[in-house]
Amino acid sequence: MASQLKDARFELVEVPEPMGPVSVTVDRRKVLDYAYSEDDFGSWYFDDSPFGGPVGHPLVLANDLLFLFYENYDGNTAQGLHTHEHLTFHSPIPVGETVTIEGGYVEKYERRGQGYVVLEAEARGADGRLLVRHVGKEIMRTVAGEVVGKSRAANDQRPRTVRGTVDASLPVVSRARLDAPEHAAIPTRTTTFTQDQMSVFSWAGRGYANVHTHQTKAAASGLDRTIVQAQQQTGLIIANLVEVFGASFFTSGELDLRFVSPAFVGDELTTGGAVVGASDDRLDLEVWVDKSDGTRTALGWASARVEDDPNRPHSLI
Repeated sequence: MASQLKDARFELVEVPEPMGPVSVTVDRRKVLDYAYSEDDFGSWYFDDSPFGGPVGHPLVLANDLLFLFYENYDGNTAQGLHTHEHLTFHSPIPVGETVTIEGGYVEKYERRGQGYVVLEAEARGADGRLLVRHVGKEIMRTVAGEVVGKSRAANDQRPRTVRGTVDASLPVVSRARLDAPEHAAIPTRTTTFTQDQMSVFSWAGRGYANVHTHQTKAAASGLDRTIVQAQQQTGLIIANLVEVFGASFFTSGELDLRFVSPAFVGDELTTGGAVVGASDDRLDLEVWVDKSDGTRTALGWASARVEDDPNRPHSLI
């Protein structure tokens, strides 16, 4: 019952604080909702796929992993801002499978007057196999208008820097291959999220009102428009990575992403990326999201194994 849930306040977070397990069925409706919210209607999600039948998008459990804290906290009191997302993908999810999600808060700390929390969660299939693992950081219980627009990259100690540029003289690398030249671009993907898409993605239909789904909540946080959920931007990048890596991204993909500037409803967002190099059987990339005015909203690194035959067609279109 809601009366048993805690307010989503930094001071109330316990470490460790286990959450779950929660059962979620990845049915056709869930896949359709995700496809609509991300503009990602690839055929593998509705017809046949290399895995034998339709599968869910790699990040179809995006908010089931992220919102696991709703098991302990009242989601309508949350005012956090997502700053860091680390995902690893291990196995596809056949449409119709019921999966189990569990995790919890594993760390909390204060930096520059803000309270940060770290949530780890993982999803496993009905047979116990690991599907996807998530580690997310957020600034919890803050006033969004006092934080957005300021670089948050300095708040996380990063082991490396994203160069974030491409060599335009090199051909675009549309399919992952181990001999891809460094600094070559990968294809871009552009979309503009509507409020309806944002509301579906951020679970407004489940009764959650927040800075992503309701203008009044955004205004109360000092914002003039609703903010695109960071995890929704993550899904945009992943859609592009699936086109580059194909089936291997479902079984070996990794994405380490920082969110450095806000994206708002109606903003045109374009993913970008560049080849960093190859190690063993994996291709490493830099990835990012830019607004039409050139503002970078997210940046980080991605990798996955390269298929034996890089010329094998794997388009989801």
